[in-house]
Amino acid sequence: MERRAADGGARPLCLLLSGYAGTGKTELAFRLARALYDQYPDGVLYVDLDDARHADTVEVADILGELLRALGVEWIASTLRERVGQYWSLTHGKRLVLVIDNARCGVEVEQLLPTSGDSLVIVTSHGPLYDLQAGAATEFALAPLEPADALELLRLVTQDARLAAEPQETRRLLALCSGLPAALHIAGKWLRRHQGRPLVHLLRRFGAELTENGIPVVEQVWDSAYESLGSDAARLYRLLSHFPASSFTLAAASALLGRDLYAAEDALDELRAAGLLDSRSSHGRERLPELLRAHAGRRARAYGDRGEREEALWRLVRWYLRQAQRADLAAAQPRLETVAEVGPVPGTCDVLFERPGDTRSTAAARAYCWLEIERHALFGCVRIAHERGAAGGWGLLEAAALCEPLWTHFLNHPHYGDHIDAFRRGVAAAQQAGDLPLLVRMRCQLARPLWEQGEFEEAERQLTQAWSTVRGAFGTSAPERKLAASTREFLGMLGSARGNWADAAREFEASGAVHQEIGNAYGATLQRYRLGEALAHLGELERAAALLERSRDEFAADGRTRLTGRAEFALGGVYARLGRGEEAGARYRAALEGTRAVRGVRDEARVLDALAELAASLGEESEAAEHRTAARELWERLGLAGAGSDR
Repeated sequence: MERRAADGGARPLCLLLSGYAGTGKTELAFRLARALYDQYPDGVLYVDLDDARHADTVEVADILGELLRALGVEWIASTLRERVGQYWSLTHGKRLVLVIDNARCGVEVEQLLPTSGDSLVIVTSHGPLYDLQAGAATEFALAPLEPADALELLRLVTQDARLAAEPQETRRLLALCSGLPAALHIAGKWLRRHQGRPLVHLLRRFGAELTENGIPVVEQVWDSAYESLGSDAARLYRLLSHFPASSFTLAAASALLGRDLYAAEDALDELRAAGLLDSRSSHGRERLPELLRAHAGRRARAYGDRGEREEALWRLVRWYLRQAQRADLAAAQPRLETVAEVGPVPGTCDVLFERPGDTRSTAAARAYCWLEIERHALFGCVRIAHERGAAGGWGLLEAAALCEPLWTHFLNHPHYGDHIDAFRRGVAAAQQAGDLPLLVRMRCQLARPLWEQGEFEEAERQLTQAWSTVRGAFGTSAPERKLAASTREFLGMLGSARGNWADAAREFEASGAVHQEIGNAYGATLQRYRLGEALAHLGELERAAALLERSRDEFAADGRTRLTGRAEFALGGVYARLGRGEEAGARYRAALEGTRAVRGVRDEARVLDALAELAASLGEESEAAEHRTAARELWERLGLAGAGSDR
């Protein structure tokens, strides 16, 4: 069927291959042209618009002259209008393939289309051509290669046994290449040039080469694309090289840029159109691949300045701190805090955790999900703030303050290496800042992941130092007594982890008494729950059941879904030991529902293990097997395969 232009004339089939430099657009265009050559007997034409681009404007007359010469025209008119007439006349009724490389806007393409509907035009562009007439082209976005495909390409171009022998280094090499065929071919040359060296040695040099100098075949393209950007887009691109995670949202980009959402969205649109942003972004997140990040860093060193960077990072850290504090409140409800909530960051907008019509558990689940998705940026902001504070600049308060909401994240989604590193930085930052309440809080937070990783002695040192600070520097004010009671709770939890249940019960009872005296109902309920767990291990099952039932009811009345689920779980264990199997199953199922509501993967795995054990004790083997399988899958997701219910 013949295609018609808006003015009624015939127009050729137009294919648009879009993607940033190095994804192989031009090579694919050439391969398509060669494969279809027999169907277009009147010839294949090729133009590179960048060859005729001056000050970001294509000299269409020059391009038309080039095309006319390729069509065999001996006399070429001097004016643009006359050349257009010649070109239209010569291409009418022809079956041509025209490859237009490096288009930046639809207008550049429209002026070069042959007048024959029997021709084929293949356009390459770094991003979508939004101004191309609707329906004028069929777009194919070329994303970087997936890891498996990138590995296959590298194997084909190298035939190198080291790729199989050194899998960890190979994965790092593929990450450095960001899925770009151009980078993979360069990596292949490095491998062929240095046949006898282990990949681990080549990686350092190759990585440094890519970071410092880029890929020669695409660096000039990226430089040119950067130079075409407006001021906001260029500044955002430079600043993204300092962003502490591999992906980001529009709101985070707005905070980094210091402009409202509309300005940030316009800047991102420019980056996308210029081919300086990953086209595979999804779920509202954008990505800057490693090679483009390195290029953005080179542009930052060439055109940015320290003041621009530091102001943007301060703004970003404060924005993430505020959002994390708000997520913490939505997820865990009011609890012990030593740092006041940060106010709005000028020129930015807050994440909406609680929406009209939400139940409390829905808002909590959304907040927990945000903390997990944004964890890399949050951990990165702790590092940024701590490094600047340690060097005598801003950041000490922000580094430690960010660790408080990360505690809520840890309880649901423990990433031990990252959390321990963050909490260590929190301790160091609070100590350097001389903030004793915050220091006590940070030492307590650090202790738990340490003992959960078996580092009991260091955990005890942290808690001993925290308790020493409490006894030596704290007074009798309600906030100080509350923090002291919390420290005793952590001492009790360490005792629990070591199996010293009698010591743990004494600490929980003493902590609960303080919370009761200062009127902190939540703290008293929490210690009642802790004490119930300890008494269960000491064999005082009836008393334990009474405490756990009461704490469960109080948590539920206060809308604390996660803790309600944990109390249900503990209560199920007590009922099972009391021989009340049906009631135990009901409590475990209630716990499962609660932990799924807040997406607590570790808690869910523990509940499933307990359900499996209960089902097995009742002779329900098929149900037990089903629960074991589900639990094993969750433990594997956590990297704790075979951990079982003892976690």
